[in-house]
Amino acid sequence: MTQERNIKRLLLCLLAGHVSFIGLGQAGDAFLKAGMAKDSLHDYKGAIIEYTKAIAADPTDIRAYIKRGIARDSMQNYKGAVEDYSKAVAIDRRHAGAYLMRALSKIALKDYAGAVDDCDWSLSFADANAEAYRARGYAKYKLKDYLGAIGDFDAAVKINPAYGSAYKIRGYAKADLRDLRGAMADYSKAIEVDPADASAYYNRGVIEVLTGDKTNGCADLKKAVELGHEEAKRQLKKYCN
Repeated sequence: MTQERNIKRLLLCLLAGHVSFIGLGQAGDAFLKAGMAKDSLHDYKGAIIEYTKAIAADPTDIRAYIKRGIARDSMQNYKGAVEDYSKAVAIDRRHAGAYLMRALSKIALKDYAGAVDDCDWSLSFADANAEAYRARGYAKYKLKDYLGAIGDFDAAVKINPAYGSAYKIRGYAKADLRDLRGAMADYSKAIEVDPADASAYYNRGVIEVLTGDKTNGCADLKKAVELGHEEAKRQLKKYCN
């Protein structure tokens, strides 16, 4: 699975629970509930059918557009998801979550500039949102705006100190800026938060080996291999045999 898909899956899981279902009694609620039930069974095609019925019953129901967008994301139909989130923000221009979810779909489509713009909007309406800073930081990283990315990851971990992936990608940005000590510190923090993060072990191990700390570097590469990191196997063989 690509890094973008890993990030999107994580953030969508965080965001799915943020969609409000207050106001029961609207025209499409029965269809909406049926869609949610199918979602819970990972029947995304069936869920999309139900959400589409909910939209037909009430074309202004922002909940149905967002839930259908999430279901489309789950099927990797990112263009369809962008369309749904765009309809949601057309209904509510201040819906921070819809902008963020659209940003995540744009990241999956490699539209990083568009993702940054959507995160800007999301943060303008909900500025204490670690997920939005995290997503914008990642998009900036992909655009090679490493300093901007680091600033966003700083904000993300200030809001959520247990945001392991934010530390890790901040480490990538620092490594690209040749701040190897800072990068290793971030990889170590990511491992502290998630001891099963193979790529954090791998990246820390590579830096350790290349900077002369072969003992710790090889130990990290070995751990990455144990956790299933394929590239770590090649590096372990290259540097540690």
